Order: sequence, then C-alpha cells, then structure tokens
Amino acid sequence: MRRRKVHVRESLRSSFKDGIFASFMGGVTDHYATPLALFLGATVQQVGLITALPNLLSSLSQLFAVRVIYWVGGRLKLLVRLVFSQASLILCIAILPGLEMPNRVEFLLVLLIFAALCGGLAGPAWGSLMSDYIPSSKRGRYFGWRNRTVGAVALGSVIMSGLILYLFREVSYSAGFFIIFSLAALARYGSAYFINQMDEPPHRRDPASDFTFLMFVARFRESNFLKFVVFSACLTFATYLSAPFFAVFMLRDLQLNYLTYMALQVCSSFASLVALPLWGKHADLVGNVRVLRLSSFFAALIPAFWLLSRDPAYLMLVQIWGGFSWSGVTLSAANFIYDAVTPQKRVRCIAYFNLINGVALFLGSSLGGFLASRLPPLFGYSLLSLFALSCFCRLFFYLLLSRSFREVRPAHEVAIHELFFSVVGIRPLVGRARD
Repeated sequence: MRRRKVHVRESLRSSFKDGIFASFMGGVTDHYATPLALFLGATVQQVGLITALPNLLSSLSQLFAVRVIYWVGGRLKLLVRLVFSQASLILCIAILPGLEMPNRVEFLLVLLIFAALCGGLAGPAWGSLMSDYIPSSKRGRYFGWRNRTVGAVALGSVIMSGLILYLFREVSYSAGFFIIFSLAALARYGSAYFINQMDEPPHRRDPASDFTFLMFVARFRESNFLKFVVFSACLTFATYLSAPFFAVFMLRDLQLNYLTYMALQVCSSFASLVALPLWGKHADLVGNVRVLRLSSFFAALIPAFWLLSRDPAYLMLVQIWGGFSWSGVTLSAANFIYDAVTPQKRVRCIAYFNLINGVALFLGSSLGGFLASRLPPLFGYSLLSLFALSCFCRLFFYLLLSRSFREVRPAHEVAIHELFFSVVGIRPLVGRARD
C-alpha cells in the first residue's frame, strides 16, 4: 500500500508538470487560433467552422476511445502517442503563416481537426487516470488548486503571445504567429515527456461497462447523469452560438489591436484563477450541483453585457465576470462526472459526455456562423444580435433543465443565494479553520 501511495504521488507530480506545459500550449491555441485564421483571411462563417468541425470530429472520435485504449495497451501509452502527435500538428500550424499558397485557411482547418482528434481521444483516458489518483472528497480542492496553478501558466502564455504579436507589428505578423505556435508545439512535446513518467493504476475491465452509445441514451428517464449531460449539452449549444465570434467582434468590428485583445483575454483568465479555489472549496462543501447551478446562471448572462457598451475598459469588466463564471461551470461539471460514474464506466461515460457536448458545440458554432452575417444589426453590429440570441437561449435552457438532475454525494444543504453570498465573501460558508 505504501509503495502504491508513492507511485500515486510521483504520478501526480508528473501530471502536474504535464499540466504546466499543456496549459502553455492551450493559452496559445485557445486564444490565438481565431486571430490566426482572421490573419489568413478567414470569413466569419469559416471562423465558425474552425471552432465547430474540429470539436465535432474530436467528439465523434470518442466513440472509439475505449477500444483504442485496449488496442494500444493502456491509457498512458495512448496519451503519450496522442500528445506527441498533437505537438507535431501544432508545429505545422506554426509554419503555415509563412507559406505563400492558396487555401491556407482550409489547411489550418485540417490541421486543427487532426490536433483536436488527438485531444479528443486523449480526454477520456486522462480523466479516467486523474479520477483514479484523486479521492472524491479532495477533488474540488485539488482541481481548484491545480487549475489555478496551470491557469497562471496559460495566462502567462496569453500575455507573452499578445506581446510578441504586438512587437512584430512593424516586422511581420507571420513571424509573430510562427514564434508563438512553435513555442506551443515545444511545450506540448514537454507534456508528452512528463506523461511518459506517470504510473498507470490497475484498471479492471467490467463487462457491465461495455454499453453502447444507444444503450446510454436510452436510459434518459432513469439516469441522473444523462439528465446532467443534456443540461450541459444545451448550455454548450447556446453558448457556442456566440462564443467563437467574440474574438471576431473585437478584432474585426471594433478594430482592437493585439495588445488590447490580449489584455481582454488576460482579464478573463486572471478572474478564473482567482475564482477557481473559491469554487473548489464550496463544491467540496455544498456539492458540485449547487455550484454548477449558480455559476451557469452567471455564465448565461455574459452575452447581454456585451450589448451595453463597446468601451475596452467596460469589456474588461465583462471578461472578468466571464472568467469568474466559467471557472465554476467547468470545475463543478468535471467533478460531477467523477462523482456520478463508477471507475469502470468512467472512460466510456466521459467519452459519451464529450461526444454529446461536441455535437452541441458543432451545431451552435455552425448555426452562429450562418446567422452572424444574416441577422439584422443591433446597435450597428450584426454580431450583437447573435449575442442577444445566445443570451436568450442560455437562460431558456437554464430555467428548463438546471433542476432536472440532483447531487450524488453527501453535501450541506444551502440555498443558492447563501452560496452566492459565501462565494463573494459577504457571508462565508467555508470557515477559516476549514480553509
């Protein structure tokens, strides 16, 4: 048992180092893929496809995640190969801006699709491993701490990338994009190295876990977890009606430079870092469902705030609200999955969760790209009409579905308003001694 605990501690250290490098890569690819596409000449509809198609195909690939794990011979072996391949694809993206060739946007889309396929197949394996390492009673605090720490690295990569692009404005944006995506690729190679140092806990195959996607969906009436998945998918659909186009609105419509764009992204990331440990502590105390209900309501309001002003200082406040809200949604949703699903079924359930959400993301992004140039302008901008539609859909699905599923582990009973007062520090539920 002692030897087992040592292996777990060493694996968690390696996993944390992997997270550092992976978050550096994510800070670049998540925030600068759309600016790169716009630099290469992408239209609004192509920006929607750049978000939609990679996520759809990545989600569909997860139908085969369990089979691929058994075929390769383990979760860690699969992770190392996928992460190394993803790093190589990002390196190809880095080269793309310097090539004088037609159809560069289409090539970018293809590379992003294959990179997303690698990430999609890796997701269930990584989630299953981490849930084996961390006991359920400590997941909220651990992932709150971990996400805050690696998020600080992602924040640093966002700042660094924005500064590089701003400094290269007089030289060549092509060179700037080459540098930041090359650094992202090197960081991902570092992830592969540290994942290779991890230890794989015994993973017993249970015949009861071999259920098909149709069998999974057919249990909607009695499955608490599936009702949570439906809520999450509907929120994802409504969110991605507008999510890919905030960057387009800032860079194309408002004509913000890369330095101001970077500052707005930093506000969101910084707020997320500050909020993560708060959400994590409260999730351990009152349960993930209550945190998810409060934070997803906050997230539903975000597009409405973009309608009120286009002043960069005001938009920074909106970004802070967004980072605070979404950090609670992502943390509590991930931890709810770990709580609600047994270890033997976890890989498959994470894959099906990602599949359904990926399809919802594809539908939302595709519909948003289609409507972006067709909706009548609101306050002078068609994208603001899209933001208003997204806000309406988010609130509609929240009111319809947010109470359709329940908490699965013992937790303190508190009202949503009490949780809100505690999170913002007015009337704390989490005592100083407990902290």
